[in-house]
Amino acid sequence: EKITDSELDWSTATVRQLPVFRGYDTDRIRNVSAMVADLLEEEDGLDALIGLVEAALPDHLRETAYAFACDVAASDGGVDETEMKLLEMIRYDLRVGRLASAAIERGARARHQNIEPRS
Repeated sequence: EKITDSELDWSTATVRQLPVFRGYDTDRIRNVSAMVADLLEEEDGLDALIGLVEAALPDHLRETAYAFACDVAASDGGVDETEMKLLEMIRYDLRVGRLASAAIERGARARHQNIEPRS
């Protein structure tokens, strides 16, 4: 699926604030997002992407990565079925436990609520 402008805007703002991204060049986010989108168009692109993330990610940052993925998915006002399946795969491959993932997901929902309830 397409990464929305609100997801990119949220990602950029968050990368600027979180200590885990200290020193990361936010000008790269659009290019990296485009590369990820291209990779996802490949037959086994999702598996390849998750494998790359898993290989590069220290164990102590697995929950952080999952939290960031949940926030990106929720940043445009909701999480659709495709995003939910993707998050489930990410959770499984990063080995984030069910209790931790439920707390992370609920936190993402709470952070990205709108003032007006969705109908």
